[in-house]
Amino acid sequence: MAYLIVNYLTMNSTSKTFLFSIDLEDIRLRLSNPEDYQERVPTNTHRYLNWLKEHNFKCTFFVTGDVAVLYPSLINEIVSEGHEIACHTNNHLPLDKQTRDEFKKDLESNIMVLERAGAKQIEGFRAPIFSVTPKTQWVYDVLAELDFKYSCSVLPAKNPFYGWEGFGFQPKMMNDKIVEIPLTMGKFGPLVIPAVGGVYFRALPLISIKSITRRCIKNNVPVIGYFHPYDIDWEQERYMNPGINDSIFYNFLMYYNRKNVFKRLDSLLSQGFSICTYSSFIKEHPFQV
Repeated sequence: MAYLIVNYLTMNSTSKTFLFSIDLEDIRLRLSNPEDYQERVPTNTHRYLNWLKEHNFKCTFFVTGDVAVLYPSLINEIVSEGHEIACHTNNHLPLDKQTRDEFKKDLESNIMVLERAGAKQIEGFRAPIFSVTPKTQWVYDVLAELDFKYSCSVLPAKNPFYGWEGFGFQPKMMNDKIVEIPLTMGKFGPLVIPAVGGVYFRALPLISIKSITRRCIKNNVPVIGYFHPYDIDWEQERYMNPGINDSIFYNFLMYYNRKNVFKRLDSLLSQGFSICTYSSFIKEHPFQV
């Protein structure tokens, strides 16, 4: 049986808020031969945009710099439709693979190409693969130096890739300047996992996910989730995805149940959720240390 992991401070008017977001990256670019595979990011981004327009919602797109360089008109279109653009690093390199100075230069490049493509008032950041951990806490000092307001980069549990066990499950003000908003977590037997995002959202029983989101409503806390262009791409050609250590099982999960993502999202929205941008959420719900 699944249940919500939460110890949020009580916050006004957060009930039924779904911080749905897109990690806008092109997974082909992590392969040694990206030119051999079809370009899929624009098609899938338009699927998300059409779905958001249908429901009259605005969300946050965490965008890598290389995607902004490849598809500047797409970034401009996202902005023109009223969505928020935030940073996801320039080349999707996890933080532990960079030094502090390398990361700062990378993030400055990310900001520059996003602004060239039409982004304005960039306030948010998400680390690739949620790679903010106790060893990479220096990220908050860099974010503050570059005038960011918030991050959503922590998976607050053990994880096969990156996790920060002991972080807690509520937003925290880091270094007195940056709000960190960790993912919504659910407990499934011995596992504590981010149930409302990516492969987890596709693979877990919908009834369990809805049980977790109902508890978010009951506890007056927002649902924090994340999705990628490939999460809804049931037509994508098959290849071994990068960053999963050539695991056949993880690669199977990367493709599993993509066709039902919008159906599942609509089912969550039927609980009365509203989607908004991270920046608007932060402005409406100021957090204190």
